[in-house]
Formats: sequence, C-alpha cells, structure tokens
Amino acid sequence: MLKNFFKITLRTLWRSKDFSTINIVGLAIGMAAAMLIGLWVKNELSYDRFYTNTDRTYLLYTREDYGGSLQVWPRTSSLMAAELRTNFAEVQDAARFRNVYFLVTHGDKHLNPGGAFADSGFLRIFSFPMLQGDAKTALNTDKGIVLTARLARSLFGNEDPMGKIVRIDSTDIFSVTGVLKDLPNNTDFSFQYLLPWTYVDHLKWDPSTWSSTSSPTYVLLKPGAKQTAFDQKIKHLTAKHITEGRGLTRETFTQPISRQHLYSKDVNGQLVTGQIATVRLFIVIGVFILLIACVNFMNLSTARSEKRAKEVGIRKVVGARRASLVTQFIGESTLLAAFAFVLALGIVQLGLKAFDEIINTHLAINYADPRFWLAAVVFILFTGIIAGSYPAFFLSASRPIKVLKASAKAAGGRLSPRKVLVVLQFTFAVVLIIGTIVVRDQLRYARDRDTGYDRNRLVYAFSQGGNMTHYESIKRDLLASGAAVSVTRTFSPMTRAWGSVVDLSWPGSKPDDKRRSFVQFESDADFVRTTGTKLVQGRDIDLKTYPTDSTALVVNESAVKAMRLKDPIGKIVTDKGGSNYHIVGVVKDFIIESPYDPIQPMLIQGLQTSYPVIHFRLNPAAPIADDLAKAEKVFKQYNPQYPFEYYFVDEYYDQKFRAEQREGTLGSLFALLAVLISCLGLFGLATYMAESRRKEIGIRKVLGASVAGIATLISADFVKLVLISVVIATPIAGYAMHAWLQGFDYRIAITGWIFLIAGLLAVSIALLTVGYQAIRAAIANPVKALRSE
Repeated sequence: MLKNFFKITLRTLWRSKDFSTINIVGLAIGMAAAMLIGLWVKNELSYDRFYTNTDRTYLLYTREDYGGSLQVWPRTSSLMAAELRTNFAEVQDAARFRNVYFLVTHGDKHLNPGGAFADSGFLRIFSFPMLQGDAKTALNTDKGIVLTARLARSLFGNEDPMGKIVRIDSTDIFSVTGVLKDLPNNTDFSFQYLLPWTYVDHLKWDPSTWSSTSSPTYVLLKPGAKQTAFDQKIKHLTAKHITEGRGLTRETFTQPISRQHLYSKDVNGQLVTGQIATVRLFIVIGVFILLIACVNFMNLSTARSEKRAKEVGIRKVVGARRASLVTQFIGESTLLAAFAFVLALGIVQLGLKAFDEIINTHLAINYADPRFWLAAVVFILFTGIIAGSYPAFFLSASRPIKVLKASAKAAGGRLSPRKVLVVLQFTFAVVLIIGTIVVRDQLRYARDRDTGYDRNRLVYAFSQGGNMTHYESIKRDLLASGAAVSVTRTFSPMTRAWGSVVDLSWPGSKPDDKRRSFVQFESDADFVRTTGTKLVQGRDIDLKTYPTDSTALVVNESAVKAMRLKDPIGKIVTDKGGSNYHIVGVVKDFIIESPYDPIQPMLIQGLQTSYPVIHFRLNPAAPIADDLAKAEKVFKQYNPQYPFEYYFVDEYYDQKFRAEQREGTLGSLFALLAVLISCLGLFGLATYMAESRRKEIGIRKVLGASVAGIATLISADFVKLVLISVVIATPIAGYAMHAWLQGFDYRIAITGWIFLIAGLLAVSIALLTVGYQAIRAAIANPVKALRSE
C-alpha cells in the first residue's frame, strides 16, 4: 500500500514536471526565508538565557520623574550592591559592573581592548565558562585580572597565561588569575578582561554617593524569592538615603536578565518594548512568506484539478473513501514539502554567510542536535498539511458522476477559491512592499536631517596616557604639522551625551524647572570652529583667553526656549550646590544623540574634567591618509606605548542608523522573496490558463483577434486580482506602518504616493510575470490547437 502510494505520488509529480518544479522551488524559497528568520529569532530570544541562574538574576534600574516625564536607566548608586548583600535576606549575591578601556601591556605587546570593572560576585552570578582559574575567587585579589581566551592568546601566544604579569595603563601591574572562554554572540556583555572593583576605588573614579547613579548593578536572588516582593522592598531604597536635591522621588526596581535584550526601551517609565518589537515583526514576516509559498501550492494544485478530477472519480467509483483521498493528497504535498525542505537547507547554507553580514552576528544550524531534526519533521508536516489541505479537501469532495460525465470544471466563477488565494498571496506581498518603502523613506528622512554641525573630516580620539598631560603640545603640533586646522577638547564625543544635569535655576525660573534635565557637555576652546556648529549669539568658550570661562556656558537654542530667556547672554545659571555659571554664547541646535528624537536642551560649560576627548578637523587641503599619518606621528611622540586609535564622527553618526538600516535591508530582502514566490505562482497559473484555453485562443485568432487583444484577455484577470490585493493591502500596511512610526519623534508622514508606487510596482511585476505566457499563447499557431477538432 505504501509502495503504491509513493509510486502514484512520484508519477504525478513527474507527469507535471513544470508545475512540480514551480511548487518545489516556491516552497523551498519560502521555507528558506522562514528558516533564516527562525534562526535569527532563536538567537535573539536566547540572549543572556544560558546562565545557570538565569531565572534568578536581575539588573537594577532607576526610575525618576523629570518634569512630568518618567525616565528609567539601567544604573544605580555604586553603594547599592553592598547594601543589598548586607541588609536583604532575599539576596544571594550582588555585583557592580562597568565597561572601561585600558592599555594592556605584556612585554612588547601593547593592546587597547575593551574590558570591565566587576565585583568578585560577578563571576558567581554569571556562569561564563572558565577555562582556567576559579570563578569564585578569581576577582578576590586587588591585583588579579581575568582574561578571555582571545586576549590571552594575543598577549601570551601558546604559553600558559596563569600567573603571568600584565601592565594596565602603563602604570599598574596585575597577575592573571583566570581565563574565560570567549563570550558567545548571544550576550549583551562585551569585554575581553575583568578587573576587580577595588581598582575603581584605587583610581578614585567612584563618587560613592547615593545621588550618583553611575554603576550597572546585578543581583542574584535566593531560590524562592519573588521579584515583585523584592521590588516593593527596594522601591524607595535610594530615595531613603538622599536628604536633599535630586533623587528624592527616585525609585529602584529590577529587570530579569533574560528580558534585558528584548525589553530595554521604556514607555512612561515601564520597560515594555525594545528589540522584541523587531522580533515580532520578523516572526510575522516569516509566517507571511511561508503562507505565500503554501498558497502557491494550493493554487497550482487546484488549477490542475481538471486533470486529476477523473482520477478522483474513478477511485471513488471503485470504492475509495474520502479519507483515503485526503491522505493521498496530503501525503503528496508532504512529500513535496520534504523535497522543498532539502532544497531549502541548501539555500540556507549558501546564503547564511551573507545573512550573517546583514544582521552582524554568526548563525549556524546544529545538525547534531536531535531537536533540529524533530523541528524539521514538524516543519515539513506543518507546511505539507497547510499547503495540501485545500486541494485535498477540494478534490476529494468531487462527485464522481459529474466528473466522469466530463462536467467537472476548474474552480471559476466570480469568487473562485483560486482567485481568493491569489488575492491573499499578493496582499501579503504588497504589505511587505509598502513596509519596505516606508522604512527606507524614514531612514532617508533621518539621514537627511540637519545635524547642526559639520561631520566632514571631523575626527576624535580618547585621551589616554600621555594625551592627558601633553594636550597643549599635541594641539600645537597637530596645527603646526598641517594635519589639522582646528583642535578642541570635550567631555564626550560629538555623537554621544555622557552627562546630564538637573536642579538648576536662572532668572525667571520656577520650582518645577528644577526637575528639567539638561544635556551636559564641556569644552576648553575652539569648540565652534572645530565642530562647525553655528554660533547664534555671543561667543565661544575660550579658557586660554578668558580664564573665568571655567564657569562660562554656551547653551543651545532648545535650552534658551526651555529657560524662556529673551536675552540669554550674561544671564546667571545656578546649580544645586550654589555655583554660578554665566552664559556667554548660544549655538544652533545640533544632534548629539538619536537623530529620530527631538533635540534636548544642552549646556556646554568650560572644561573641568581631566579625561576629555580630543576632537580635531583634518586639513582639507591634503589627502585624508596624509593627515592621519601626520596625526599618528604627533600622538605617538607624546604617547608612544598607546596605539593611535581614532574615530570619524560621520562614520560613528551613521552607526545610529544601523538598527533601522538592518531592518530595512531585511525587510527589502524578504519582500523581494515574497514577490518572487508570488510571481512563481502567478507564472504557473498563467501557464496553466494558457494551456487550458488553447482551443479558445485558437478560435479567437481564426476569427481575427489580434495578438495584443488575446494577451490583454489573458492578463486582465490577473491584473484585476492584483489591483484588489493593493486595495486590501493599503489600509493594513498603512495602519501597521503608522504604528511603527510612532516609535520615532522625528518621522515621515505616510502619503498616498507610497501606496501608489507600491501598487504600480505590484501591477508591473504581475504584468511582466504573466505577459510572457500571455504573448506566447497569443502568437501560437492556431492550427496546432484546433487540428484535433
């Protein structure tokens, strides 16, 4: 019986090679797209879920009301960890963590990798595999350092790193106390070495106050402890230790580490969205593409129903039950799905490297995992059943008397199932096309937004080692060598805001204004000239010419509006400590954070920190490579042990669009695949229609019908269906993309042109797909079609 089943199935597939090929290829592309999306989704959902105690590990957040707006951030006071360990019975362990960059030296090797400070409990909370050393004690000593395997190889080659000496920042000596396996790609942690938190105290980098929230803090609760109850106990813990000023209304709460990657964006003070929105979007896209491929199968199978109707009728006459017929057709579709799955695996393997580059991670199929093969079987059965369900029930329901009298007709009429499926298929495709256009336009809109400064040839380098003590000499030599035309020091890069300040007052300010947050920036001199920002009023800060500029402020236009100052120059701004600052200039608003968000009020004050960033504008009269070579020579002269590491502001600014650009690229790719699958199905249907109407076309030609008229006749039905799809897809896509755009304060408006372009594109693609078969049928010799009559 089983042998007979396979024989019939294989003969049926072989007898209709063209249709079988289209079915297999369409299903394979749909499966491949769904598998790629599935691999990516699986990776996203696995972030930071592989620790032994994942279900009991949490990151602490701070929440505070700023001017009526609740804001949250993933940091607390550095005093929090010790407080939790000492006074809360629910806490098994707690650890602080902070990323840092230091020069790491061993012998003649000088590397500048990213690392982190961490409490000794960090490696007890997070079970990163240790290749050497003891995770419980590796960070217990003040001068111990834990390396990743990658950094250990870079420093020591094949030598045993344990106990070896490395120098940090050219000054302090540490001994290797442990080696970690390289971090996996599904973690948000990023470091190549860990230093004990006591080194922060040694450097005096920790303010150690409850009002300063500078440290990410992780907590491991004891088994049985409830997050909600714990959150209630620590809710006002920070505020309890603050007696005045900022932080009196501050709240503390926890976020499970397993949710941190997916739910890191807050709405009204609640962490309810983030990367999970993108994951859900692509799950929907993957399901859509697979459904489009399944619809292809349904369409082509029902289109061939006339050819198989007599087979069904005869089998029913000789006693076949409907259940056996359904099993036959579902079996055929499942076998087809199995063939398509094998082809899909090949497509995935060939395309995985390119896909990795798009999503900027490494994905792989673990063929040795039995769960993969179990999922593959379920996937094949699911696809086969979905794809074969309608044809199976449609054909098995045929009445044998009508079929054998040759009265069986293909699904037709004004609302045939086949037409409904074509409309459904192209509706999915058009929705994806519209979504792709909206994402592309939104990305372009943000890219074209005026940044407020000149990014061209603007470079920055972080101050390390001798850069901090020889800045004036470095600036002088950069200008004298012709490498740069202007140099300035700032508190942070032009593309990032590292500080903010509240509790300010000024002439005319109200009590509620103390809760308003201002972006905090610092500069020593030549800020406007170097960055290309536009001075609207007053002058730039210049500590050399005006020594009192250590208390000077340059504010942006948004700050002037927020302060409601008509004539800001000379006005005094007072901080919570009573220090007075005088406004000397106003600059045009410039983007420092997200290009999708409104520009925040900003205060640029005279440089006070000893760890600034050096910005310099390369000489436009010389090639960039020559300018950089001269700059490297200058930096190396005063900082010989450190590598010359620099960053172009325009390149770093472009990284702000990376997430949306990735979404746009993936959306375009999968929209293209959806259209390709739809076109394969349309091509198959057009082929069938041209074949089934050969005699009709022959008679029309004999009676004088033109090639254009016949081609139009065949194409018109399909174009009508695509137009209906566009009409249905337009409100669906419009609603979905409107909701997506609400995540951006600076966004495009969805206009009718987007839907018109998508509709014209869909119709054009359909015409090109159907046109070949329509013209081929129209120019065929009518004698060949009619000679049997």
